Amino acid sequence: MPDIMLTTTLLLLTLSSAPAAPATKPAAAAEKKLEFDKHYLVLLKRAPNAPKMEPDALQKLQGEHLAHLTRMGESGKMVLAGPFDEQDDVGMRGACIYRTATKQEARQLAEQDPMVKAGRLQVEVLAWYTEKGYLAFPKAPPAEAPKPPRK
Repeated sequence: MPDIMLTTTLLLLTLSSAPAAPATKPAAAAEKKLEFDKHYLVLLKRAPNAPKMEPDALQKLQGEHLAHLTRMGESGKMVLAGPFDEQDDVGMRGACIYRTATKQEARQLAEQDPMVKAGRLQVEVLAWYTEKGYLAFPKAPPAEAPKPPRK
């Protein structure tokens, strides 16, 4: 559970650390072409017909879910994850930010989550663009550098 609190805190700090836009932009800034970074936001939602589970089985599954998220973070494919709280829609359980080449890859990795496989959660994947350089993930392993083609 402390890992969940840490990732939630990191998500909130990351999202709140973006600098506010200046009231007026210098002429040079107005001419600057905007560049974007692309990530995949994976929303974890309670499945509408989530199977009921005994408390011990659910606790075991929760451990497997957290282990999956840890593996995704260690791989560098997922850079941030955390649960939601105080949301209006209690079916929204949490979110992850994936750094993958495609939406399909992010979905495939998210669907390997034991909670998803067990039918307790479902995923929604959205491409998310942010202005280049505004988001940093200092605790995430670096993104894999493109590999040169084999000759």
